[in-house]
Amino acid sequence: MYRIFIVEDDEKIAAILRGRMEQYGYEAAAASEFRELMPQLEAFAPHLVLLDINLPYFDGYYWCRQIRMRSSMPIIYISARAGEMDQVMAIENGGDDYITKPIQLELLMAKVRSALRRAYGEYAALPDTMGRGGSDGEGGTENAVRYDASELSAHGLKLHLSRSELEWKGRKIELTKNEGLLAECLLRKPGHVIPRESLLEALWDDVQFVDDNTLTVNVTRLRKKLEELGLPKIIETIRGQGYKLSEDVLREGAAT
Repeated sequence: MYRIFIVEDDEKIAAILRGRMEQYGYEAAAASEFRELMPQLEAFAPHLVLLDINLPYFDGYYWCRQIRMRSSMPIIYISARAGEMDQVMAIENGGDDYITKPIQLELLMAKVRSALRRAYGEYAALPDTMGRGGSDGEGGTENAVRYDASELSAHGLKLHLSRSELEWKGRKIELTKNEGLLAECLLRKPGHVIPRESLLEALWDDVQFVDDNTLTVNVTRLRKKLEELGLPKIIETIRGQGYKLSEDVLREGAAT
C-alpha cells in the first residue's frame, strides 16, 4: 500500500485530502507540527508528498528542498497561488507537479496515480530489486544496473536523478524534465524494449491528448545530448514497439 503524506495547515482541507486518499486505498497521514517536518516524514516514510506552499514558519519551497536532500520521492504542490512564476518556482525547487486551489479532487487523484506510476510503476524498478548484484539470466543486465535515491547507472553511464543530469566518463550534461524521465525509463532496463505507450505515460498525465510525434521529438533531443557525451546510436528504435538503450554500445564505450 502506497503511503501519502499531506503537508497542509488548513485542518479541514487536510482532512478532506486524507479521506480521499484513504478512499482510493492509500495509507495517508497529515503533518501535525510545521516547525519540524522531517521527523514526521521519516517516521511515516511516505511514497509521495502533497505539499502546500503557504505554511507556518517555513514555506513549501523550503521543505521541498529539504526533502530533496534526502529523497527523490514524488512531490505534488497544492496551493492557492495560481501564478505562472509560482509554478515555475515550485518545479525549480524540486517539485514534480502542481495543482491549484480550490482543488479538483479527481484531477488531484489522477496526478497522484500518475506520479506513483512514474516513480514505482512497471518501468520504475524499486530500490530493493535493483543493485543486489544478482543476475537476470540474460547477460547480467540486473547486475549492471545500480540504483539509489539520487543516482541510476549502468555500465558507467550515470543519471543523477535529483538534478536531472547525465554523466559519462567525467563529462556531464543537463537534461530537461522530459529528457530526464526518458533517460530514467531507458536506463532502468538497458537492453530491454520500453514500449512507446509506457514512455508516453511516464512523461504525460493524459496520453489521449499527446501527439505521438511529441515523444519522437523528445527522444531525438535526448539522442543528441547522448551524442554530445560520446554515445551516438545508443538509443535504438524498435519499429512498431518502442525504444531501448543499447547495452552493446555501453559496453564498447566503457571498454575504450
